[in-house]
Amino acid sequence: MKRLALALIAAAAASAGIAAPETYLLDPTHTLPGFAVNHLGMSTVRGLFEGASGKVVIDRAARTGSIELKIATATVYTGFGKATGAGRSRDEHLRSADFFNVAEFPEMSFKSTKIHFTGDAPDSIEGTLTLLGVSKPVTLKVDSFKCGANPMSKKEMCGADVSGTIKRSDFGMKYAIPAIGDEVRLAIAVEGYKQ
Repeated sequence: MKRLALALIAAAAASAGIAAPETYLLDPTHTLPGFAVNHLGMSTVRGLFEGASGKVVIDRAARTGSIELKIATATVYTGFGKATGAGRSRDEHLRSADFFNVAEFPEMSFKSTKIHFTGDAPDSIEGTLTLLGVSKPVTLKVDSFKCGANPMSKKEMCGADVSGTIKRSDFGMKYAIPAIGDEVRLAIAVEGYKQ
């Protein structure tokens, strides 16, 4: 009986080791939150944020995990960062109180509340997006997810492409609606290295 008890304890310890959570710190040079919004009903304006940081904790065997992402709003870039003779640039306007109000809100963030899995891979993430001091629930779709060794550095890493849609007016960003669309499509590329 004692041997059976010891065997069960050893098996439980071994399985706990297999199902241990793993932490990945996001690589800011390969983590790019992006967005797309309709402009005048004519075309789509796309933008990126360069200053993203955070971490992912994942336990693929137990199908649990968490994500924290912080984005420096002043890093917004849409390809029109220089002012012309007509006045400020689009990127400068996006940093103003009409849009991201970076002076008052230098950071936006996303924090997961639940990750849904198909097999051992996440397929959607429920969480809270905080923008302009307003926090709202947002669900993001995991379009791709892969872990493995970086072929150059040999370090263990995971990467994903994530997408979703929000209404900017839900966060109090109402300038020029409907000429500039209310619906904003999100596309976020992330890569992180195991700690």
